[in-house]
Amino acid sequence: MKPFSYERARTPKDAAAIAARTPGAKFIAGGTNLLDLMKLQIETPGHLIDVNGLALDKIEATPAGGLRIGALVRNTDMAADRRVRRDYGVLSRALLAGASGQLRNKATTAGNLLQRTRCPYFYDTNMPCNKRNPGAGCSAIGGATRAQAVLGTSDACIATHPSDMAIALGVLDATVETVAPDGATRSIAMADFHRLPGSTPHLETALAPGELITAVTLPRPIGGTHGYHKVRDRASYAFALVSVATIVQPDGSGRVALGGVAHRPWRVEAAESQMPRGAKAVSEALLAGAKTTPDNAFKLTLVERTLGAALAQARA
Repeated sequence: MKPFSYERARTPKDAAAIAARTPGAKFIAGGTNLLDLMKLQIETPGHLIDVNGLALDKIEATPAGGLRIGALVRNTDMAADRRVRRDYGVLSRALLAGASGQLRNKATTAGNLLQRTRCPYFYDTNMPCNKRNPGAGCSAIGGATRAQAVLGTSDACIATHPSDMAIALGVLDATVETVAPDGATRSIAMADFHRLPGSTPHLETALAPGELITAVTLPRPIGGTHGYHKVRDRASYAFALVSVATIVQPDGSGRVALGGVAHRPWRVEAAESQMPRGAKAVSEALLAGAKTTPDNAFKLTLVERTLGAALAQARA
């Protein structure tokens, strides 16, 4: 690692203000992704702002009948919360499908949303990567693409977003609450939180400089049968080749979001109108405009078959 300084923030506004006035500063909580990136010198923050003492580690009911999940709630605690398990089963299932028990004990709500791609070219500092060095080029294009994105890609990046939790939050219509350096707060819809790569793949979220995530809010439960199906190369501690988050209602209507196929959670609401017609119709709408390579074209079939299994299980 390169040398860095460290301090503990006193309040969320204080943390955001420190980040805004300190070039190269990063927030740290569980550190399950950031510390690995620092060891590889992919991330080289000159200053770390410890946010663990900001009392953002609670899950509370909202006046609207939903849940407010603090940014520092550990993934294990979120997955085990009885209200999450009862009313937002897709979220609990997605969390338990991610990483390992040890990592879930440390990983936080905000950190999970902000984790960076596991594209091997991003992690190999000998290879050009527009995420690490804007304008350097994308080594994945023309390289090994089996795990890369097939939707929402650009000439600058074809990486996928690694979070399982984010896929579930997308299908639940969650919102992300933040605080700015001046103390102003705002709510960002999950659909708008993660950016597609375009020509700036190093800009991965809608967060402004210094802006700190304080919570994720879930709306009132909508019922239905919740499922999260993750297809990966091994049974644990592996990222999704394809994942499917579903909420299926008794009349066959519902919601669906995909992981492992794009730079952000992939949800197309127009495709959800096809839910009563079955997996093939939904998949065709979800995958419209997909751009594949010979290495990852299998993902299109895998999406349809995984969605078919999810719908069959829900309707059974």
